[in-house]
Amino acid sequence: MKLTIDRAMLIKPLGHVQSVVERRNTIPVLSNVVLKAEHGQLSLTATDMDMDIVETVAAAVIEPGVITTPAQLLYEIVRKLPDGAEVEIAEAGEGQVKISAGRSSFNLPTLPVDDFPAISDAGMATEFTIAAAELKALIENTRFAVSTEETRYYLNGIYLHLADGHMLRAVSTDGHRLARSQMDMPAKAEMMPAVIVPRKAVGEMSKLIDEFEGDVNIGLSDTRARFSFGTIEVTTKLIDGTFPDYQRVIPTENNHIMRVSVSNFKESVDRVSTISAEKSRSVKMRLEGGVLTLFASSPDAANATEAVEVEYTGPELEIGFNARYLLDIAAQIDGDMMEFALSDASAPTIISAPGDDANLFVLMPMRV
Repeated sequence: MKLTIDRAMLIKPLGHVQSVVERRNTIPVLSNVVLKAEHGQLSLTATDMDMDIVETVAAAVIEPGVITTPAQLLYEIVRKLPDGAEVEIAEAGEGQVKISAGRSSFNLPTLPVDDFPAISDAGMATEFTIAAAELKALIENTRFAVSTEETRYYLNGIYLHLADGHMLRAVSTDGHRLARSQMDMPAKAEMMPAVIVPRKAVGEMSKLIDEFEGDVNIGLSDTRARFSFGTIEVTTKLIDGTFPDYQRVIPTENNHIMRVSVSNFKESVDRVSTISAEKSRSVKMRLEGGVLTLFASSPDAANATEAVEVEYTGPELEIGFNARYLLDIAAQIDGDMMEFALSDASAPTIISAPGDDANLFVLMPMRV
């Protein structure tokens, strides 16, 4: 194999594939990227056995071929080459590949391509297309609430499913908060299975979608999901578990409505919670008339209070929340105002943007 490629063309796909590779693994070839050169293109492939990524870029292929070499090492080398450098990649004898650019030259080890696990190309039962901006909204409005608690593995991803017969809905929860985002069901998605897309795959897609405009092709089966971003294809195993009945924790009779400026609320919560030393950074909210008063204290007798103007006509109410959770949710609100639908100090609270039917957040209170 021998090819030349501009550094700028190589660095981005290398960045994508090396982030999929597991840093610590017991199978050496899983640390490698597969480089395949043919027909004027270079394809890069990496896997951690749960997720695969394949990306294709244009290259000047002198001799077609395929090798595997350490992904992280190759990425670091290319990253440190000067802008505008032309990179030559060529096999250099048994078990070696030479990376050269200008006066720089590196020899890296290779492993047999046959040792690399086969990438699944099995067909998907359901395939449909969604605008990148719509998929980005589904992911970004829910990924922050995905659980990191491994014992409840079925919460370690985003639950993607059809709801109400005509909506594509994404839901995540960690038991303390719940995020729900939805859009009109795309064409050809009528028979899609309900799936749980793992946290790592969600994180990789979030990075890719920031750089992509256009339509994303989605393929789903009962065990795998494939997301195609133009020349990039990510395939992931799905979480084999049952997502809980999240509808049961969304209150339907929270009648005390408070509206507040998003920016004022975020800044006030951030300031007051500075005092709260414990991990939960708890904040107490007292609602009375058109004023929201925020309280926080610490074990060493420090305390903070701040008042915020709000729209509220319900009864006096005191309720406590994790400040970080409040700020996470406020960051997802699209608009100038946010709305709290409250019941009492022990019941879950619904948070949303006024008039936004697509996105909804539920937050459990805490004792303060």
